[in-house]
Amino acid sequence: MTKSKPKRLTAENYLKYYYDIPYEGTTSAGKPLRKLKHIICPYRGIEIIPSSNIKGFEKQLSRCKTAEEAVNLLSDYYAFMLPIEKAVFSIFKDFAMLNPDDDLQNCLEMIKSNCLMKLKLEEFEVLDDVDMLSRKLSPQTALKLREKTTKCRQIILSNSNHDTFKRKTFLNSLEEIIPKENEKEIFNDIKNKALFLPTSESSRNAFVVKYSKRKQTEIVRRLFIASTGSIEHITPASVGGINTIGNFLLTSASGNRYRENMPLTEYIKRFPRIPVYMQLYTDSIINEIHNGELEGNETYPYKIKKKLMEESEGRIMISLSKYKYSEEEAAEAVKEYESRWDRHKK
Repeated sequence: MTKSKPKRLTAENYLKYYYDIPYEGTTSAGKPLRKLKHIICPYRGIEIIPSSNIKGFEKQLSRCKTAEEAVNLLSDYYAFMLPIEKAVFSIFKDFAMLNPDDDLQNCLEMIKSNCLMKLKLEEFEVLDDVDMLSRKLSPQTALKLREKTTKCRQIILSNSNHDTFKRKTFLNSLEEIIPKENEKEIFNDIKNKALFLPTSESSRNAFVVKYSKRKQTEIVRRLFIASTGSIEHITPASVGGINTIGNFLLTSASGNRYRENMPLTEYIKRFPRIPVYMQLYTDSIINEIHNGELEGNETYPYKIKKKLMEESEGRIMISLSKYKYSEEEAAEAVKEYESRWDRHKK
């Protein structure tokens, strides 16, 4: 089914329509975070593009017709881009210099064949790792798993446009396998390993293959939107994470999407610098609070410090030495704000 374009463009429906961000919740608890600027992504370490920039970008994008115009627009946001997006942008920049009046989709079409071969090798590497872990399972369970990975290999090697390998389809197929009680831990390791299958967020080759079928406008929008703000559950909603600001992070849309429901401990294995980025994120939040933002949520740094420690099993230890509020003072500031708000409503 084709998604209908929202009548009114907001930060929330922009992300959902154009980038298919995972569930962010219907609560308003994340709105105070979405309004912030100069926040460092806790997953990728880049500065997040504020949601207030979206409408202006979309207006400029509607006027871009050529490769040169698209590259000039994206140049303003290069500093915000993630590594994959920067790599793709560099390709576009070189292409636009030689073919200024051409289209960026044509650029991707030109290199798609070579990237597709490299992408298949990337996919095989992950499937090989999955098969290696299957040796720790019982023969019955291992055989069921091998049937899944074998089918994936057949699809990957096929040149049929009607039977395309989909990462999400493979992940869902693993849920059909019921491991024995003593195999559950290793099977969870297998599912987490399968999450490393390349996507357009993690692989330049996957990006080229996927977006070679899209129009220039969508390609440019994708490079931009990857670095815009998205509300992320620290404890995923699918495993009981609640919709409260103490369980929310403001992350880049790409960082949010790639994690999906991956345990934070596994995500750290994929991106070892996440603990460092989490500290930078917290420091940038603290700086915004000191500048008068996030009023009424002064306890937020203490809440996420505790939550991140729990969810990461001690791998993320946040320092709040730069924070001017003690935990008691932060709680008092929240009470004072709520009291003022109650008087205002009356």
